[in-house]
Order: sequence, then structure tokens, then C-alpha cells
Amino acid sequence: MSLVIRLARAGTKKRPVYHVVVADNRAPRDGRFIERLGYFNPLLPKEKTERLKLDFEKVQAWMKKGAQPSDRVMRFLDAAGIMKRPKRNNPEKAIPRKERKAREEEAAKAGGAPAAEGGKPAEKATEKPTKADNPAEAALAQAAS
Repeated sequence: MSLVIRLARAGTKKRPVYHVVVADNRAPRDGRFIERLGYFNPLLPKEKTERLKLDFEKVQAWMKKGAQPSDRVMRFLDAAGIMKRPKRNNPEKAIPRKERKAREEEAAKAGGAPAAEGGKPAEKATEKPTKADNPAEAALAQAAS
């Protein structure tokens, strides 16, 4: 049984409130959980202390038992100084799509091949195979092209 500390959505439509819970990772997001550790209200301003309430002793106890925090809960624990969240590196995220396409086109023109920086491979210009009455002729036509 793999345990995870995650958010379970509560509240009404368009007014979310999240409970911080310990649950089996196979359980539904808003379904069965083992213990409730606190709550998170994203509608409140970030300055308010009522926005997040967590029982950090219980969180640490569950982590010693092997519970893994989700990404969002890990952010909360990092802000509280309990756990260090590893930095993520996604250089493509900061570049707008138009600029990315322009870079790929420039690299394709300069090198004659698509950019190896994460661009999509160039599509091959292939002819559609013609339908032949004989399957052997169709195989020979595909092999010739």
C-alpha cells in the first residue's frame, strides 16, 4: 500500500476548498482517505494565515511511515521549511510558441535538418501508394518509392 499526502477537493462549484489528506494512491481524489491533516483555501489572499492550515507534526509522522507528498503539498512543506522541493528545469515553457517555431525554422534552414533542441522531427514527404489489383504489384510499387 503506497501512501500519498495530497489535496482532496471540497466546496461547491467554482468555490473550491481542499482538504490535505493521507490516502492510498489508488483511492479516488475525493474519495476514501486515511486521515485529514489540514485544509487549503485558494480563494483567500496569500497573506492570510487562514489560507493554509496543516498539522506539521502529523505530516512528519506520516512521512516517516513512508507517505510521499504530492507536488502541491511539497510546495506547502517547502514554504514551511519542512522539506526541500527540487528545482525543475523546463526551458521550453518560458518561450512563446511563435518564437519556438521561428527558432526551429531557422535551425532547419541553417542545418538542413530539424532543431535537436526538442523540436519535432521533420515530416517526410511521401507519396500515397496507389492501389493495385495485384498485392504483389502494390508491394513492388511501395518498395520502388
